[in-house]
Amino acid sequence: MTYAVKECFLTLQGEGVQTGSRAVFLRFAGCNLWSGRETDRATAQCRFCDTDFVGTDGVNGGKFVSAEALADHVERLWGEGSERRLVVVTGGEPMLQLDSPLIDALHARGLRVAVESNGTLAATPGIDWLCISPKAGTEVVQRKGDELKLVWPQAGIDPAALEDWDFAHFLVQPMDGPAGSVEAAIALVMRRPRWRLSLQSHKVVGLA
Repeated sequence: MTYAVKECFLTLQGEGVQTGSRAVFLRFAGCNLWSGRETDRATAQCRFCDTDFVGTDGVNGGKFVSAEALADHVERLWGEGSERRLVVVTGGEPMLQLDSPLIDALHARGLRVAVESNGTLAATPGIDWLCISPKAGTEVVQRKGDELKLVWPQAGIDPAALEDWDFAHFLVQPMDGPAGSVEAAIALVMRRPRWRLSLQSHKVVGLA
């Protein structure tokens, strides 16, 4: 399999339960909810995405002809040291490309594999940390994982209905851009204390 990678870089995880952790971000190109082109946003299933996942022209991006080649690329970006190696696989939608050979290759290099997905595709077995971020109007088939991260506010999603899903952590994250999103997210946590507030701390401190 050839893997199409938009970008890959060493940074700190900026969102969710693992905020602040050193990690290599591996962003796959492509998504099943939006083409990534602004001309298609109005008709996309997900219209609020703030990420560029089109093409393979990002920092350290490209096409990788094997799982071993891509895992080597990730390991080089991590650099020296074997303690708490972490790769965050995201997109776009990572489940379009993340497969068992790649997970095995990353594990062979001592990397824990964390994934951020929209949940409309079943998760590949072997993932160490699974974050699902549901989008209104989509059929979420992956209702079990480590972390459920709800971007808020979203018309068409009832947070109470998500609380029956099998996740260890329920997080609400303000939608990037619209005025009042932070206040709306705080209000949700105050109303339903099972949820915790997650902020995009990487944007606050100026990281990619």
